[in-house]
Amino acid sequence: MTPQVWPSRPHLVPAGAVVGSVHSFDISTGVDGPGTRFVAFLAGCPLRCRFCHSPDTWYQRSGRAMTVDDLVTEIRRYERFIKVAGGGVTLSGGEPLQQARFTAAVLQRCADMGLHTALDTSGFLGDRATPELLDATDLVLLDVKSWDPATYRRVTRTGTVAPTLRFARRLAERGTPIWIRFVLVPGLTDDPANVAGVADFVATLPTVQRVEVLPFHRLGAHKYRELGLPFACADTEPPTPELLDRVRAQFIDRGVTTR
Repeated sequence: MTPQVWPSRPHLVPAGAVVGSVHSFDISTGVDGPGTRFVAFLAGCPLRCRFCHSPDTWYQRSGRAMTVDDLVTEIRRYERFIKVAGGGVTLSGGEPLQQARFTAAVLQRCADMGLHTALDTSGFLGDRATPELLDATDLVLLDVKSWDPATYRRVTRTGTVAPTLRFARRLAERGTPIWIRFVLVPGLTDDPANVAGVADFVATLPTVQRVEVLPFHRLGAHKYRELGLPFACADTEPPTPELLDRVRAQFIDRGVTTR
């Protein structure tokens, strides 16, 4: 399905309603959680990852103001289909925890509908996730950018990985299922010691169900051109099959299921 993008335009909302900024939505299968899923991409992210394929979601002003009811109404159009297909709803971004109140409310409504819920996050804003938000979350797709401090700063251009690790431990202590995501970028995140650090940490988390080693791609390069932004990884080639096998093997060696 082609992602559905709402134009940025004034949108009347009821007084007191919980409002979020939603960039777009898509229907995906086997990518953003189990089964066929309604994936809502929220606008706004505090990171500026060098390999980001969605620079159009960096700012909340890039989305459309929607109430929880607005988004749930859209989800209900696909409710029967995604239930039959064994799927659910995933909130992605951008960074959904930048809009934690809106995210929590949407996840709770979806849980009340009997839909499987997933949160796709870098964990950088994990401290914003309230117990109520996590109670309504069946699965967290946690993107661990890197382990080595210098590499993490090169990737994200800000901060440290500590908030992500803290959030991961909190999820594990709660018993929340986790899928770890690690983007493999040749010359950036592929150093064996950097991968080993992530793998060693992941192996300590009992609720990690699998690690997804995601090969870098340049499919979002056109978005940078359209926005007049430089793409730091414009000349980076995707990883070779041999590199992918080596990195996956580093996780497998720690007893972690990998794909």
